[in-house]
Parts: sequence; structure tokens; C-alpha cells
Amino acid sequence: MNVNTSSGVWTDLIGQSRVVDTLTRAVQAAAPGGNVRAMSHAWLFTGPPGSGRSNAARAFAAALQCPMGGCGECNTCTTVLSGAHPDVTLVRTEQLSIGVDEVRDLVRRAAMAPTLAPRQVLVIEDADRITERGADALLKSIEEPAPRTVWLLCAPNAEELVATIRSRCRLVKLSTPTNAAIAELLCRRDQIDPVTADFAARVAQGHIGRARALARSEDTRARRAEILQLPTKLVSLGACLAAAAQLVEAATADASAITTELDAKERQALAEALGLTATGTRTAKPRNAQAAMRELEDQQKARAKRLQRDSLDRVLTELTSFYRDVLAQQTAISVELINIEQVDAIGQVTQASTPELTIAKLDAILRCRSALASNVAPLLAMESLLISLSGH
Repeated sequence: MNVNTSSGVWTDLIGQSRVVDTLTRAVQAAAPGGNVRAMSHAWLFTGPPGSGRSNAARAFAAALQCPMGGCGECNTCTTVLSGAHPDVTLVRTEQLSIGVDEVRDLVRRAAMAPTLAPRQVLVIEDADRITERGADALLKSIEEPAPRTVWLLCAPNAEELVATIRSRCRLVKLSTPTNAAIAELLCRRDQIDPVTADFAARVAQGHIGRARALARSEDTRARRAEILQLPTKLVSLGACLAAAAQLVEAATADASAITTELDAKERQALAEALGLTATGTRTAKPRNAQAAMRELEDQQKARAKRLQRDSLDRVLTELTSFYRDVLAQQTAISVELINIEQVDAIGQVTQASTPELTIAKLDAILRCRSALASNVAPLLAMESLLISLSGH
């Protein structure tokens, strides 16, 4: 079996030639007569946000199932990559965590024999969100895997998984792709013009998904520019509080835009499954129906909370890049500015501050991120941050 590491399912896995070589050898080892020592039943993909962890796992899953080792064109490859293949399970949660019940469902599926392909492959894109009880349920399946089952787990860092699971997985570390590689991908795959592609790649700081969003949406670019003007507008306590409220409202609106229609469809599907008619008559037991509805509502609230937090995290990332540029100017480090378009605002803040104060502001952004992760009310966290950035 001849595998081209620069084409097929590997085409969009940019800047990861070492990873592709490793996975290609594993695909060859998984073929009849291959070197079994190069293949493992459990893999852990790690790397910075936006580096392509889930893309690598999906491509590997497709290559393992493809008769040609990942041609990227056959029905097997296209169905795996789209999430439609019956022997490849793709798990991507919008919730804050992956619970034990969902993991147990995956474990049961892992024990089943494949229907069409040579093996059963399970891809968990957010393995770091598996709860402690879920990890216990997963461990036994990884310790004693079914003969033709492969687990592919994705997480930012190996340390975010419990030691007993990560020690049983083969580790694949992805690196941050270069700006040039991201720009080339945007031009080739998304037909973005070179100037916009270069801009998006530079300001996304190695995050492929963020670069694509910036390249494709003028509104996204305009909103980012507004965020980067914040440091020069925090001239009073009132301005800080107003800006914090606007940021949280915008993040809530972002989450609502994604969840409103999805929530309605989920409620309707559950109502039909419970036997609720249009008039509200139940064929299921009322208590069971109410409990199921409450559980769904809790899951939907958790999803909206996560999406809101993700939106605010992007704000923190943009502010971090701004103060990184300020610190570079203050210390005369010879590095390219991330935010060249905001050079006037960067210069204004540079002149009015010191490196020590800039580092303190970067620390404040880190504290805000930690606060949001620990469920501090978003408005309080953002108010505290902007007040710290203003110096009031």
C-alpha cells in the first residue's frame, strides 16, 4: 500500500509532516502483514488550540478504514470525514463535560464488531472534558480493547487526562502551524485572496479555525478591530463597566444565535420521543417526562454557558495579542507586530505605560480566564478585568 503524505486525507493537515509520517506508518502497520508494533489500539492527539488535533484524528480514522490508506476520494474517506460512516464514531460535545452515561454508550459501541470497515474507530474530540466517573468507565475499554477497535482521543495537553488513560495511549503531539502554511491553506481550500489570507493567518496566531472565520467574515474582522480599540477607550470607571456589559451581551448573543434553533429542535424531538402531542397530552409517565425535559434544559443551559465562555475567551485572546505588541514595543524586541493595523493605538498605550504595568495587565487577563473557567459570573469577571486594564 502506497500512501502519499501530502495528498488524500492528509492534505489539510498543514505544518505537521512529522505527525503525518507517524500516522502513515501506523496505517501501513494496520494493513495485513504490517508491523503490528507501529500500530496501537489507543491514541492521544495533543497540541495548541487550532493546531488541528481533531482534523488529524479524523484523517487517521479515514486512512485506517480506507482500502487505499487514505486516498481522500473514495466513499469510505468521504463518509468518515463527514461523520457519516457507520464504523467511525465522532464525539464532539457542546457541553461543559462528557459524562459517564455518554462514555458508557461509547464503550458499548466499541465492543461491537464493525459492519463495513476493517475496524471500529471512536474519536473523542474533547477528551479533556470527560468526567472522573466517565474516565473510569473508559479505562477498562482501553485496558482490554476489543480486537478490532481503535480509540482516538484529543486534548490540548496530555496532563488534562487522568494518568491511567494517557499512559495507555500512544501520544501524538501537533505543533502550531506557521502563518505561511495557514495562509496557503486558506487560499487553496477556501479561495481566500492572498492579502486577506495573510492577515487572517497573522492575527489568528496559529489557530486554523479562527483564521478561517476571520478570512471569511467581514463582520468578524470588524468586531475584532473594535475589541483591539478597547485599551484606549477605558478612560473612566463608567467606561469600563459599560464596555464589560457590551462584551458579555455580545457573547450571550453569539451563544443564542447558535443554540436557539438547536434547542427548539431538541425539545421537539424529546417531546415526540416521550409521546407528547401538540396539545400536551402524555402517553409517558408525567414524572419521567418532566425529569427528561429538565435534564435536557440543564444540558442546553450548559451548552449556552460554554459557548458564551468561548466567545469571551476569544476577547481575552485578542487583548493578549494587543498587550503582547505593546510589551514588544516597550522592550524594543525585534519581532513582527501581530496587530499591525492597530499600530497607532499600540503606540498610544506604549507611551502611556511601562513594561511592568503591561505585564501586570497580561496577568490580569490570565486571572480573568481562570475566573471564567471557575464559573465566576462573566459580567463580574469582565468588569474586574477592564478596570485592571484601565488602571482605575
